[in-house]
Amino acid sequence: MALLTWLRLSQRTVAYRLALAEAQDVEQVAPEPHSQLHKFSSISKPSLISADMERTFIAVKPDGVQRGLCGEIIKRFEQRGFRLIAAKFMQASEDHMKKHYLDLKDMPFYAGLCKYMSSGPILAMVWEGQNIVKLVRMMLGETNPADSKPGSIRGDLCINIGRNIIHGSDTLENAKTEVDLWFKAEEFVNYTPCAQPWLYE
Repeated sequence: MALLTWLRLSQRTVAYRLALAEAQDVEQVAPEPHSQLHKFSSISKPSLISADMERTFIAVKPDGVQRGLCGEIIKRFEQRGFRLIAAKFMQASEDHMKKHYLDLKDMPFYAGLCKYMSSGPILAMVWEGQNIVKLVRMMLGETNPADSKPGSIRGDLCINIGRNIIHGSDTLENAKTEVDLWFKAEEFVNYTPCAQPWLYE
């Protein structure tokens, strides 16, 4: 009787050890849930093309600031999908504006333009995105609001050419010059918007 009891206990012990060993093997082979999630995320995450990323300088002029249009203008660029990487609210000096509009120095309105642009605060910004110089110019509309199409910033928000509320770089070369004039390297903020994978493939 004692021998039979011992044999039964031994069988149970062996069976228990075998089950434990199998469980340990499964645990060692089974991947971590987090690693599986990471692998899935890395596979499904869209690749981003940054070769043709551009930067442009945009400024809400004194009339745009006084009319409270900064938020509306920023909203339009954000909704388009562009990334704001630098901004400052300031009143520029007349000498600074003369440097900014240097390419217009021979025009009869040059002095008056520089004086006006230094007469009140402006919102200076740098935005980034693919083909942004061309696309922003389309969003701004024509220099004369009367010639701007509805849906553009000037076509919707202003009337007179002397109060056309916003400046945007017209070429890549001018964009670089203007960005360098208004901002130092340490004033840029580098970050990745959470929507970026859904804007670029």
